[in-house]
Amino acid sequence: MGTVQAALTAASARLAAAGVADPVRDARLLMAEALGIEPGALTPRARDPLGPAAPAFEALVAERARRRPVAQILGRRAFWGRMFEVTGDVLDPRPETETIIAAALDGRPAGRVLDLGTGSGALLVTLLAEWPDARGLGTDASAAALAVAARNAGRHAVAERAAFRLADWTNGIDDTFDLVVCNPPYIPAAAVATLEPDVRDWEPRAALTPGETGLEAYRRIVADLGRLVAPGGRAFFEFGEGQGPEVGAVFEAAGLGPRGLLPDLDGRPRVLALG
Repeated sequence: MGTVQAALTAASARLAAAGVADPVRDARLLMAEALGIEPGALTPRARDPLGPAAPAFEALVAERARRRPVAQILGRRAFWGRMFEVTGDVLDPRPETETIIAAALDGRPAGRVLDLGTGSGALLVTLLAEWPDARGLGTDASAAALAVAARNAGRHAVAERAAFRLADWTNGIDDTFDLVVCNPPYIPAAAVATLEPDVRDWEPRAALTPGETGLEAYRRIVADLGRLVAPGGRAFFEFGEGQGPEVGAVFEAAGLGPRGLLPDLDGRPRVLALG
């Protein structure tokens, strides 16, 4: 493959031909992984021979050309300044979900946190790491996802304050919590086919869509939310682009409020806030 730069150029072209949205960035991330260095250290190495790292880089690029997400290839994703393990059993934590963290940290610390559909545990683990006196519970219908969440709790030294439970949303939960957070599946089933292959073909379908309307998870949760949130407590729910009015109507019909719609970093309504 010659030099590091030559390999990067060839890989970028290959990924672009495969339809990858940001082929240059992804090629650099994969090259850094193959070389065992940080991406920021690539530029000084541009003219170096790729050498023994060539087979590893080729294998990584081949995986990305199949449209496997970079986070799954590397096995990790940064979220709120911390690195989280990511596998094909969990949703890849996304920057827009950090809106929930920002909103939660903008208020008073919570003593008890509930994360419904915890997946990788990114929300619960981050909040416990930010609030050293807090304890929390993460639920998920996937035992494999809960195993990833538990490892992430251990990685960030909050395992003693985090419990994880196999559950269908709120089933079997009798406690009350100062804060409830949730990034549920919200894509209408018919829309899954229109997603990019990186998402459609690689992320767990149950974490993407709850059913025909995309609102099924909210309707399931809202029935029990009133008893789960302690007096004076708060709750934050992520939703998809353009879903704010529909999701808000589900909560209003259940008599829950006041509510507000919080924007993500791109200014799009992304999170419904209660309390």
